[in-house]
Amino acid sequence: MGQSASIPSIKVLSSSSSSSRRAKLPSAATAAWRSVAMTEGDAASGDGDAAPARNNTEDLPDECLALVFQSLGSGDRKRCSLVCRRWLAVEGQSRHRLALDARAALLEAAPAIFARFDAVSKLALKCDRRADSLGDEALALIAARCPNLTRLKLRSCRALTDNGMSAVGQHCRGLRKLSVGSCAFGFKGVEAVVRGCSALEELSIKRLRGLPDVTAAGNAIVGSASLRSVCLKELYNGQCFAPLIAGSSNLKALKLIRCSGDWDRLLADIAAKVPGIVEIHLEKLQVSDRGLAALSFCADLEILHLVKTPECTDAGLATVAERCHLLRKIHIDGWKTNRIGDEGLIIVARQCPNLQELVLIGVNPTARSLGLIASNCHNLERLALCGSDTFGDAEITCIASKCMALKKLCIKGCPVSDQGMEALAEGCPKLVKVKVKKCRGVTPGCADWLMQCRDGMLAVNLDTAGPVEQPEGSVGESGNLENNEQLIDQIGAVDLLPSSSSSRSSPWKTRMGLYAGRNFVASALRRWSHGSSNSNHTLQ
Repeated sequence: MGQSASIPSIKVLSSSSSSSRRAKLPSAATAAWRSVAMTEGDAASGDGDAAPARNNTEDLPDECLALVFQSLGSGDRKRCSLVCRRWLAVEGQSRHRLALDARAALLEAAPAIFARFDAVSKLALKCDRRADSLGDEALALIAARCPNLTRLKLRSCRALTDNGMSAVGQHCRGLRKLSVGSCAFGFKGVEAVVRGCSALEELSIKRLRGLPDVTAAGNAIVGSASLRSVCLKELYNGQCFAPLIAGSSNLKALKLIRCSGDWDRLLADIAAKVPGIVEIHLEKLQVSDRGLAALSFCADLEILHLVKTPECTDAGLATVAERCHLLRKIHIDGWKTNRIGDEGLIIVARQCPNLQELVLIGVNPTARSLGLIASNCHNLERLALCGSDTFGDAEITCIASKCMALKKLCIKGCPVSDQGMEALAEGCPKLVKVKVKKCRGVTPGCADWLMQCRDGMLAVNLDTAGPVEQPEGSVGESGNLENNEQLIDQIGAVDLLPSSSSSRSSPWKTRMGLYAGRNFVASALRRWSHGSSNSNHTLQ
């Protein structure tokens, strides 16, 4: 296969050169280097007439060598590609994920790059916001060179137009996931990909600037039977994608985040045409109880996120709970409006026995609703409460006495004290992880005592540093409290390392790791989706 002229290939070096080079390699690549260079040292130490020793790695098939490369990190793979021409070729042909700096200069480098990396199936193109991005010609060339592309991510590629995206739809027929953000092309470019890529399953659109007015005639994008997930984020005219959502009969997940306009009527149309939706995420959206009533007809609904939707009340939540009995994950950020509380949660407790995860931020539940949830939802394993003024010792005692299946408990900024925490010493027999943050009534001594009472089978993370924050205090890019997300995103983690109870200032994300989607499963595309900015063309 072709190789990039800009990346040098190295023949077998002399023994002195080999020693110098090996000293610079990390441990993961040292053994591989040694296997190639060892025979040269033997040859150099022998007589001049002796035949050179044979390179034993030549007996290793290319397929096995590729498997070895796939187990290495990005840096080690790059170094191994410099060992010899064969390793350079095999490493390039076995690399399936690539992240590139998508500046305009990529047009000149693309032929050499994709001549070497001709098996790429996951590609990320990200440009600095202050730089000129690649254009339609470069994207068309890349699409033609990557017919097996299954995942494409575009970030800040402002020079791209609908024509460039049409090339993707024409050449990358097997594309399964498209994620675009801060680009300037319009709905026609998205439509070209949806129509051309019949296998497209996931579509994520964020801050797309070329969208038309929703009242414009003839601007509807037809749906796709293959689409399983649609995420629209920070779109001024995001409602122009409503026909696409309603026309995707097999859609399972819908996320609408900070998109302008009134969505009640559109949600009614979507729910009527796509009743099989399993996951719905509504964040900072103009939606009311009328929209929730429409979504209640999605009988298969399992996951519901209501984040900062102040027009939604107990009545809307109750309507969903009464019809969607399969609900197992509910996240509510009430934004301190007190429009969702005990009344709605009581209906959830009575109608949703399969509930496994409940996250309440800026909501004020009492023992009246929490007691019913603990008694009726026997599968409740994960519970998080942040910024609640009513979740105190009585409520945590109620949880401890009735939640027999609870495994993870997160509490932030709530008026609980050592007295309430002591109830966990005997209750919740399956509890393995407790996270307490900014609860001034809980002391490190109580946390240490609690771990001792559970014979070391309970990990308690206590962070009392800093003042108590209100949910409306510090909003991150996604619209949620960043600290709350770090706290809650780990509530579903399975393997948790035990930790001491002393106060810590390091964030939950640093200690425990962070999920890439909020399904609490580590994303295999994390390294692919975050390209390095240290070089023009970053290989991962």
